[in-house]
Amino acid sequence: MNGAIVMVRPTAIDLFAGAGGMSLGFEQAGFDVVAALEVDPIHCAVHEYNFPDCPVICANVSEISGAEILRRAGVTEVDVLFGGPPCQGFSLMGKRLLDDPRNALVSDFIRLVGEIQPRYVVMENVKGMATGKQRQVLSEAIAALGAIGYEVVDPPQVLNAAHYGVPQYRERLFLLAYRQGETPPHYPLPTTHPAGKTRLKGELARLPASATVAEALQDLPKIEQYEALWRQDCVEANFGVPSQYGSILRGLAVDLGDYGYPRPVMENWLSNSGRSHHRDTSIERFRNTKPGEREPVSRFLRLHPQGVCNTLRAGTPSSRGAFTSPRPIHPQLPRCITVREAARLHSYPDWFRFHVTKWHGFRQIGNSVPPWLARAVASSVRESLGGAVERPQGECRLGDAGLLSLTMTQAAARYGVAADAIAPRRRL
Repeated sequence: MNGAIVMVRPTAIDLFAGAGGMSLGFEQAGFDVVAALEVDPIHCAVHEYNFPDCPVICANVSEISGAEILRRAGVTEVDVLFGGPPCQGFSLMGKRLLDDPRNALVSDFIRLVGEIQPRYVVMENVKGMATGKQRQVLSEAIAALGAIGYEVVDPPQVLNAAHYGVPQYRERLFLLAYRQGETPPHYPLPTTHPAGKTRLKGELARLPASATVAEALQDLPKIEQYEALWRQDCVEANFGVPSQYGSILRGLAVDLGDYGYPRPVMENWLSNSGRSHHRDTSIERFRNTKPGEREPVSRFLRLHPQGVCNTLRAGTPSSRGAFTSPRPIHPQLPRCITVREAARLHSYPDWFRFHVTKWHGFRQIGNSVPPWLARAVASSVRESLGGAVERPQGECRLGDAGLLSLTMTQAAARYGVAADAIAPRRRL
């Protein structure tokens, strides 16, 4: 890393990397992410900006070998392979669901485990993979891992980001596996409970609450004060007094659990905060919606300042019109939240930037694992590896800001892939 002390850290490779939520969580847990594989050129460019020392491989997971990934990572072996292969999991009764073309990415994930032979494996997916028909996909995946010499920490666990300090109620399924002979890892225990939940029982009720929506957003500048944000996504702005949570994400307070490489802190720089045009009638409906309730026409939820955010979603793919997923309404202001406000509610630090367009920015957040949740899982795996990890000194540079505004055609050209690798956005 540029300007950082060289030290021996465990290594990891990120498959289905997206913008890098899990990459960041693993880095913060003390890993060096030595390669990131992602099929979407726009996501690749954003990942390259935030992790300029990590090789980004823009490729379809079904068209690349483990040997090629290791070669481009510059390593011969790796400690952890992690990622979240998309899974649809529906097929005819009695048919092996891993043979279903819609589940090919899960099969390719397991194929790459066999080819790369990491010491540990972390697979993340929707919580529905553990229920109904999709449970068969999970069972087949566990059996397939066993056939290539991996034990699974059974049963896989559904983890809620709000149980690890994130001010968002977001549940994801995690599967931990380890090569036979390695120390078994464990699923992380909760460290917080969702703020605003008052009827908790058992051990969870005795834990501190996660940050609230108000604590996550309280110091962010009001975008209404900056006309430039109609034309651009960033501006020099006046921040307020942050909460402890906000201080950590702004880089003003020490995060004792963060073993990542420090990035430059621009204290007065507000990014990913482009303003949205709302009709007067929408603004009035937003204003009349009480916190914690849904606006009756749009069905958008108005965030409760003393609670946590609902699950942030990515929106529809291009084949269905490329609509941005419904965004929550700000708890105090009559408008939808910005990309930066969504990033705060997802536990991304302020130095982490997304594509300049709101559509790409929101889908990059909605598709990603909250970094603090990924960090909790990665920290449990690192403990099984043994040994201490030192906190790096100095700063890691960030990439060229031009990467954040590339069009799909420009990004595809940068990574040498076809411009139609991802279907272009279209509106109905």
